[in-house]
Amino acid sequence: MKNLFKIIAFSFVMFLGMSTMSGQTLKQDQNSPEVIAKQKTADLSDKLGLNGDQQRAVFRALVVKENSYAKDINGKDLSNANVMAAKKKYDATLDENMKKALTEEQYKRWLTIKDDQ
Repeated sequence: MKNLFKIIAFSFVMFLGMSTMSGQTLKQDQNSPEVIAKQKTADLSDKLGLNGDQQRAVFRALVVKENSYAKDINGKDLSNANVMAAKKKYDATLDENMKKALTEEQYKRWLTIKDDQ
């Protein structure tokens, strides 16, 4: 009888432990603006040779752009005048932020990379 109680108690504890572990292993959404910006920042860091301050500034600029795109552009008709105006505005903001964060040479390389993407 004692062994049966121990087995049931052990099974119950294991069951609770498994549900707790599965809650802790939630995966990050691969389409979130922060994940996309982090991937693009890492790619640009390799291609442009960014230092730490530049990486932070580029990451912030890309997060703002991705959040704006997710809110106002993604999934909408790009032939719509309002959507196109918003896209141009967000792209111009990104260009300004990148120009501030990068050196002149890095900015020129970024412009060529940006067109290829």
